Amino acid sequence: MPNLEQRDNPYNVTQASRIYFLPNLMTAGNLFCGFGAIIKCIQARLITDGGDYAALHAFGDPLHASSALYTQAVWLILIAVIFDSLDGRLARMGGRTSLFGAEFDSLADVVSFGIAPALMVFFLILAPREEYQWFREFGWFIAFVYLLCGAVRLARFNVITNPLLHRAEAESSKDFIGMPIPAAAGTVATLVLLLLNMAANARELRQLTLALPLLLILVSFLMISTVRYPSFKQVNWETRTRFRSFVGILVIVALVWRLREIAFFFIFLAYIAYGLFAHYQRGVRHAQMRALRRKVVKMKQEGSE
Repeated sequence: MPNLEQRDNPYNVTQASRIYFLPNLMTAGNLFCGFGAIIKCIQARLITDGGDYAALHAFGDPLHASSALYTQAVWLILIAVIFDSLDGRLARMGGRTSLFGAEFDSLADVVSFGIAPALMVFFLILAPREEYQWFREFGWFIAFVYLLCGAVRLARFNVITNPLLHRAEAESSKDFIGMPIPAAAGTVATLVLLLLNMAANARELRQLTLALPLLLILVSFLMISTVRYPSFKQVNWETRTRFRSFVGILVIVALVWRLREIAFFFIFLAYIAYGLFAHYQRGVRHAQMRALRRKVVKMKQEGSE
């Protein structure tokens, strides 16, 4: 009986600090990919700047080499997204959640989905360049705002999912409040992948990547907003589907993989648009309900007179 009470109490010291192998292995994989993405971004920037590093490693075309490294960084961030989705699912499936796992996951997310995308965008376009001297003053600050909003988003998530927090039934939605940071990082990374594939030369690349600061500001705002986004936690191994739907999903997955340099960005963009549209629809419904209530109150007042 004491063991059962310790296991059910998430604030028991032993239970809270317990390290479960598979979920935390996925989190470690997430952190590894984030660290690898940061290394790739630094290497790409050093090649672009030239100097002893590029000469020492005998790279061919600096533009091609740096683009290849940025592309590898993008894929590492996307693999980190997969690891991040697996750690929570494995923990919930096995009933092996712990406060340590939640905190470890948030720390890994700050690296993989906060620092790595911010550095990628900063090195690619926001860093001081001769063509865009006006970035010199505030380019680094845009990247920092993204990182700050991501950290705030993770801290807020840890607070509202705290086991001791009492929530009303109406607040027990499985949706995320604010855009989750893996989706924000995936949006930024896949846009970088799209632009790298579109760019024909260095000048075009610098012109096209002007879209990155705007996207960075948008996802930063969405992460700390109250816009709700689906978490897909209800999708699990027991989820059923029809055969035709299953075949259709396989076809769509194959097409997405075939056009991955383009399709991945538009998938994340659709996720952003869905959250904004649903938020607007909820706002309209709430406004209509408030108007209806005011009308009913007014009718009652007129009837009593």
